[in-house]
Amino acid sequence: MTQIFDESGNIIPVTILKMGPCVVTQIKTILNDGYNAIQIGYGSVSNKSLTQPELGHLQKSNIQPLKYLKEFRVNEPEEFTVGQILNVESLTAGQLIDVTGKSAGKGFSGLQKRYNFTRGPMTHGSKNHRAPGSIGMGTTPGRVLPGKKMAGQLGNKMTKTKKLKVIQVNTNENILVVKGSVPGKPGNLLSIQVLS
Repeated sequence: MTQIFDESGNIIPVTILKMGPCVVTQIKTILNDGYNAIQIGYGSVSNKSLTQPELGHLQKSNIQPLKYLKEFRVNEPEEFTVGQILNVESLTAGQLIDVTGKSAGKGFSGLQKRYNFTRGPMTHGSKNHRAPGSIGMGTTPGRVLPGKKMAGQLGNKMTKTKKLKVIQVNTNENILVVKGSVPGKPGNLLSIQVLS
């Protein structure tokens, strides 16, 4: 993340994203597969980095080895062709996008950090500073109910940031500048969905 200034001199917090280029590796239709989708690939690698089935899948379409493959549902798959390059040229400043990625993992976390619980009293002999308090009744049903918020793994899961505004598009370097933050750490792999 960084910040830029607009024409009025206001500071805008932005994230700079390197976008693709991505290649359409497969087109799925209702007739053949039961649903409409396209599969795109990103990140060129050597042949030895992929398994034989992965290489065969890409060689069937005469596409170089790609590290990441992801499928996206589309309404009209006939608008795409196998081998088509997807990059930032289809985006314009002012558009809204959804960005999906894996959030930063923060390890085993307590309830104050994980769910914003308030802490217990810090005085008068209290032994309940950061403990969860009661987690259920002692008699009926006499067990901890499913879904109870407790300490555990925080982060490191797929999450989506919605309606981020595109501020700038650099087609020469395939760079996208969006307002606000996106999930994950620097270098994280993200998928972008343009809102119509």
